[in-house]
Amino acid sequence: MFGTESSLSMFLNTLTPKFYVALTGTSSLISGLILIFEWWYFRKYGTSFIEQVSVSHLRPLLGGVDSSSPSSSNASNGEADSSRQSVSECKVWRNPLNLFRGAEYNRYTWVTGREPLTYYDMNLSAQDHQTFFTCDSDHLRPADAIMQKAWRERNPQARISAAHEALELEDCATAYILLAEEEATTIMEAERLFKQALKAGEGCYRRSQQLQHHSTQYEAQHRRDTNVLVYIKRRLAMCSRKLGRTREAVKMMRDLMKEFPLLSMFNIHENLLESLLELQNYADVQAVLAKYDDISLPKSATICYTAALLKARAVSDKFSPEAASRRGLSTAEMNAVEAIHRAVEFNPHVPKYLLEMKSLILPPEHILKRGDSEAIAYAFFHLQHWKRVEGALNLLHCTWEGSLSMCLAFRMIPYPLEKGHLFYPYPICTETADRELLPTVFHEVSVYPKKELPFFILFTAGLCSFTAMLALLTHQFPELMGVFAKAFLSTLFAPLNFIMEKVESILPSSLWHQLTRI
Repeated sequence: MFGTESSLSMFLNTLTPKFYVALTGTSSLISGLILIFEWWYFRKYGTSFIEQVSVSHLRPLLGGVDSSSPSSSNASNGEADSSRQSVSECKVWRNPLNLFRGAEYNRYTWVTGREPLTYYDMNLSAQDHQTFFTCDSDHLRPADAIMQKAWRERNPQARISAAHEALELEDCATAYILLAEEEATTIMEAERLFKQALKAGEGCYRRSQQLQHHSTQYEAQHRRDTNVLVYIKRRLAMCSRKLGRTREAVKMMRDLMKEFPLLSMFNIHENLLESLLELQNYADVQAVLAKYDDISLPKSATICYTAALLKARAVSDKFSPEAASRRGLSTAEMNAVEAIHRAVEFNPHVPKYLLEMKSLILPPEHILKRGDSEAIAYAFFHLQHWKRVEGALNLLHCTWEGSLSMCLAFRMIPYPLEKGHLFYPYPICTETADRELLPTVFHEVSVYPKKELPFFILFTAGLCSFTAMLALLTHQFPELMGVFAKAFLSTLFAPLNFIMEKVESILPSSLWHQLTRI
């Protein structure tokens, strides 16, 4: 035992200050690299890599539950049900106000050198095009057969070349659609191509309408031609809106909704609401909301925040936080605040963009309801309408920030976002889907509820700082730090030495001698 102690003390005495500098410096470097990787992984995926590995791989090895047990099967069924629920909550929708890829998205790329659309978003668009613009009978018409392959093509130039090839054979509505969306560099050029597509699409629609009841094949063809016609008319209305012919756009949208009332998948009423707000025709906006803001219909940020805007418009011009704190809220003010709370509960990401606390980017072609992508799409088109209503943004800011919490009336309003007061509880899967839809290279995805930094990031940050400080002190004061290091190690081994001494005093010397020999 005494030989071990003497060898240990001899080893500590032989260590030079350079050894301590190298030891602490290496420890600081390794912990710093771990910290950088953990921070990058957290910013990209929203979780800690060490925590994810420990939960996914180490926990089953250390304390895994037998999957054959009934309780395990019940738990797995519960997890499957919850996963199915999260998938349904995180359904991705086509953005009803999506921009034109050639005339708007590509122009942004030419100017800034940034890609505004992600691969996942464009892949979803390709799937939509194949669903809406193709059918099983396309092989019977050469132009449609070419376009069926064109919608599956990943290369934009190959798609455009295929569309021109199809137009050489006949007037093909879907070929004009592709050129208007991707080749046209201005809205006026896109409108011209969509008018040509409308002429060809109406002819195909009339022919398939007469034959739709003859067979299932003709019925599928008529359904495809209907989707094509609705898409063309909707995009023509959007062209009119972008070119300043807003009244014409409103008329086209109303006619389209009357002609095809069952095709709610395109959400044309959201285009109509935006155009009516541009005309400041608030009575018609209220009429559209009365029809679509129904409990049986799916909600959206456009529906909820437009309803809040109309309620705020009635009181915002004369609203004062100081006066409200003295006299309390009137009935109209209470209704406006409740409407804003309802909207924020549905999508809590929108206020930051409306209040210009977070920079806007071009909206994606697909959005996730209640997510950051939907908030960007809404604020991109509706921020101007909130600014036009005097005091509306001030009321939104006061309500959202809680600066009116001094008013007792505000404290009485329920505001449980995560518990789901008016809607279903806020889904936890929105961040993952939004990171796929939005260009995270130059946009920081808004996360709700705000995640705290994982323990392992804080731990590695503290470890890196501590070892870096030790390395610096050891480099500056090698002799003093050497003394401290030896004292620390001696103190560290003191309990072990004490235990060994007690064991020696208790056990017979002959037995202890035999154990040390072993």
